[in-house]
Amino acid sequence: MSLKPYNDLKTHLKSRYGEPVHRVPLDAGFSCPHKVNGKGGCIYCDSSGSGFTVDSTLSLREQLESRMEFLRKKGIRKFMAYFQANSNTFAPVKKLRQLYREVIVDDVVILDISTRPDLVSDEVLDLLEEFTSDVDVILELGLQSINPNTIKTINRGHTLSHFIDSVLRIKKRRINLVVHMISNLPWDTEEDVAEAARLISVLGIDGVKLHSLYVVKGTELARMYEAGEVKIGSVDEFLERVVVFLEHLDWRVIVHRLVSDPPNEGTMFGNWGMSKIKLLNMLERKMIIEGRYQGSKALFYRSGSEKSDRGKSEESPDSMGRGAG
Repeated sequence: MSLKPYNDLKTHLKSRYGEPVHRVPLDAGFSCPHKVNGKGGCIYCDSSGSGFTVDSTLSLREQLESRMEFLRKKGIRKFMAYFQANSNTFAPVKKLRQLYREVIVDDVVILDISTRPDLVSDEVLDLLEEFTSDVDVILELGLQSINPNTIKTINRGHTLSHFIDSVLRIKKRRINLVVHMISNLPWDTEEDVAEAARLISVLGIDGVKLHSLYVVKGTELARMYEAGEVKIGSVDEFLERVVVFLEHLDWRVIVHRLVSDPPNEGTMFGNWGMSKIKLLNMLERKMIIEGRYQGSKALFYRSGSEKSDRGKSEESPDSMGRGAG
């Protein structure tokens, strides 16, 4: 069990694999259909597609192996190949198979694919399930908010029902599912945040990545921010929203992230001028002092209880989460 007041990924991976697993971000050159179809993309997304800066002139295998070589010198021996930037299922299945297969090498124990809820066909799921005989497979879906008005305002280009449809189909597979949410969207309320945690819990989603909203130059959000059309709440409001989310989240859901890591260049607003580590420390301190923890207000419908089953709901160490298989 995690010693933190939430079910953190680092502890889970060490339990699952017996040692730390390090994520290696990869850039396969994917784009996003929501950008190229003339609809402009999400208001906060820049040209990088929310990915780390990597040398995309290198092949995927070269990107992976160069980073693995560096990390091995630090004692890391197991890795997660992470297709991060843009929509990593936005290509024909034949091409996807070739790209994914390229990074299934010795010491890679997880294949992690990030994409949109409306880009998850049954053919893509068939493909991903092929790889589960070699590695654990994680599929990450961006949702950001459950509020239909907010989803429209941030120009996600899909609906909540798109997301739920994809979740229901993914949960029939041997694929671990992670959802991305932004905790402090100005158009959301605290109740929206709590309800998002409830929805994630009852759908049996395996993991969650929470982000703190930041503003990058050249985006529609940057224009709105400069024009005074959007105001980002205080750090105290952000921390409270994250805690409320975690309180209503089933303890079995693995927390992959709680705070964003804004880019070093081009950021107009990010994390209230604080480091990611400082915000995490503030968050954990707040939870401990106030006696609040993940799942303390979660609903367990099958037992008819509104109290957390934290001690009874741990996933077994041989499972990535609650997905099939």
